[in-house]
Amino acid sequence: MKIYKQGLNPWYERNLKNLMMNMQNMMRQAQKLQKQMEKSQAELAAAQFTGSSVQDLVTATFTGDKKLVSIDFKADIVDADDIETLQEMTIQAVNAALTKVDEATQKKLGAFAGKLPF
Repeated sequence: MKIYKQGLNPWYERNLKNLMMNMQNMMRQAQKLQKQMEKSQAELAAAQFTGSSVQDLVTATFTGDKKLVSIDFKADIVDADDIETLQEMTIQAVNAALTKVDEATQKKLGAFAGKLPF
């Protein structure tokens, strides 16, 4: 076994320093990505997404964090004798808006998955 005057084997010491520097770089990258992701989440939460039923008779608007902002009905579709149609159109509008939120979320935040440093 070879004994070195300065303590550790120089090869081991050099590789240990490289490993530590790589870990620090990975942590910096992760912190940078976290800040970018938080910014993107805030932008997404501030955005509004509107979906509508057939012929835009009912529209629903949500924020990017899926909070309902409004549901609007065209006056001529409100019929007390046909509540089922109004319900179906409302569901269509809500689902269309939520689909837009999900697509925007995937587009904006899905890109971060490939950028993780580990």
